[in-house]
Amino acid sequence: MKGRVALITGAARGTGEVTARLFADEGAKVVVADVNEASGTKVAAEIGERGEAQFVRLDVTDETSWRSAVAEAVKRFGKLDTLVNNAGILHMAAIGDTTVEDYERVFAVNQKGVFLGMKSAAPAIQEAGGGSIVNVSSIDGVQAKTGLVAYAASKWAVRGMTRVAALELGKHGIRVNAVCPEAGSGDMIKPYLPEGVGADLPRQYEHRLLSHQRTRETADFLGDIAKAILYFASDDSLTCTGTDLVLDSGITAGKRVKGAPGA
Repeated sequence: MKGRVALITGAARGTGEVTARLFADEGAKVVVADVNEASGTKVAAEIGERGEAQFVRLDVTDETSWRSAVAEAVKRFGKLDTLVNNAGILHMAAIGDTTVEDYERVFAVNQKGVFLGMKSAAPAIQEAGGGSIVNVSSIDGVQAKTGLVAYAASKWAVRGMTRVAALELGKHGIRVNAVCPEAGSGDMIKPYLPEGVGADLPRQYEHRLLSHQRTRETADFLGDIAKAILYFASDDSLTCTGTDLVLDSGITAGKRVKGAPGA
């Protein structure tokens, strides 16, 4: 990523933060974009001690905010050739308990935000001679779970938009791919858990994923997601566009039937 300039949304914490730090370690100049100014500024300052980073306040639901963020990235670093649409929110409720306002709030961030990001950043990436857009979907955009009607709809949409964008932007030298992780930041799900539950969420995710395969005893899930994003952002994936990568330790592959041959 040496010489690349990457704008990463939702980079104040979680997957976005880990990705921003990894990109900087790999030589990229990073624009840490988020609505959380305190955490985003802190992340950018810490990255800046090792490389170049800039915090930009970005409301992904607002087109004017997107234009300002892209313009700031180009002004600060001279170009923009990488976009990571990572910002996302979660809402968990049964269909009957999901209000229109709930649904539209999730849509605005997870789906509209990705659309505005690609629309706003594509001209700058084209001007830079091409580059890569990586959208963060979810395995909830590959399969279904109860209680996630708004979230799943938005993440399925991200995969569809990724393919359309790959077809339309390829002629400009812009590749567009998606990653579909099972586990992200535990902070997203904590508001929906009973009081006192949630402190051990990373370990719970780890146990669930590792139960599907024999692997190392500990797993760095956010790190693995960041590495997948890095792969799509770098020239190591020049033949990849319009596709997605599922990171779930085989959960969506199917089920092992206890007692059946091969189990």
